[in-house]
Amino acid sequence: MAEERLDIYDEAGVHLGSEARSEVHRLGLWHQTFHCWIYRKDGEQIDLLFQKRHPQKDTCPNLLDITSAGHLLAGETPEDGVRELEEELGLSVAFSALTSLGTIRDVTSAPGIMDKEICHVFLFECDQPLSAYTLQEEEVVGLLWVKLDEVGKLFKKEIPHVSASGFLLKAGEGARDCELQLREADFVPHEAHYYQQVFDALKRHV
Repeated sequence: MAEERLDIYDEAGVHLGSEARSEVHRLGLWHQTFHCWIYRKDGEQIDLLFQKRHPQKDTCPNLLDITSAGHLLAGETPEDGVRELEEELGLSVAFSALTSLGTIRDVTSAPGIMDKEICHVFLFECDQPLSAYTLQEEEVVGLLWVKLDEVGKLFKKEIPHVSASGFLLKAGEGARDCELQLREADFVPHEAHYYQQVFDALKRHV
């Protein structure tokens, strides 16, 4: 199977062509991604839904991340990225139902990988039961609700941990409901400005 190709950009956002995904990450080239944060309102509180990444992922295995996210392939637009919700979560959503937060640049790294993303970030309000989601099990192994105010304080190092509730998939056992205490190290280390921009925008939107 041919390797995925991604559009690549310079620091100013000028399109330079396309490159194989592995080379994009090896060389640290700017490329586009789709990010969608699912949230719900719980009285005066806002809850954010995090996915738990599969333990075999090449970047940030076993950590909590954006509800649904993926790379945009060469020639694709952010509208094409809505497929990630269907693929990862079994959630069929029209692109027009999403709220755009614009683009945020974010850089993360792992051994042999420099992931430099131009993230097209969206919000989607959804309070369906977690049991209604169908996970892409080779990518996602759980879903957990975390209170927005608490996770914001966690990343500012104002509190040592946050409470989370949801389910995790256990090999041979299926989904198991859980209540967890999470530290900052349990989350994907997106840049601080990325999280802050998302959290601030969500508060303004709601």
